Amino acid sequence: MKCLVVLAHPLEDSLCAYLAEKTIEHLEKKGYEVTLKNLYKETFQPTLTKEERESYYAESFDASGVQSDILQLKEAQSLVLIFPTWWFSFPAILKGWFDRVWAPGYAYNHALDLGFIQPCLLQLKEVKVITTLGAAWWVDVFILRQPVKKVLKYALVGACTKKCHFQILSLYKSEKPSEKKLTRFIQKIKNTF
Repeated sequence: MKCLVVLAHPLEDSLCAYLAEKTIEHLEKKGYEVTLKNLYKETFQPTLTKEERESYYAESFDASGVQSDILQLKEAQSLVLIFPTWWFSFPAILKGWFDRVWAPGYAYNHALDLGFIQPCLLQLKEVKVITTLGAAWWVDVFILRQPVKKVLKYALVGACTKKCHFQILSLYKSEKPSEKKLTRFIQKIKNTF
């Protein structure tokens, strides 16, 4: 299965980079054909351009600046997103990847006369998410009601795919995890994915 792993963390020695490495090792052992897209290392430009925004409702989206990124997404049967949750949201670079790459005509078709957005990422069979949070689990779950999970599961995956399995694993209080906590979380990744 073709798998695209998208890593969004500015530090090369970050916890997210370490989790990406362990996740990729595990997926490759399971037979996945993995491509790593490190948004910061590639200096992905997250800002939606004027031309891209003007073309959102045109006959075709101006994908000239993100054509290879769109192709990677369109070829992926499995997508793994690995990022820190900052202020209970995505890093700006990852949000920009969604804005520019999950584009009309490629990830979905506008509702317009149809009444519902029409998904275009029909090849995508699974989306797996690994995120780190500084907060305790109860803040995310009970107070803020898991905003990152909702946006991914219902707005992106829900609108742009069909019959796509979604999973999210969150490492809470992740600033200085003990070795034991980290080992347990990596095992959870292996057991879940």
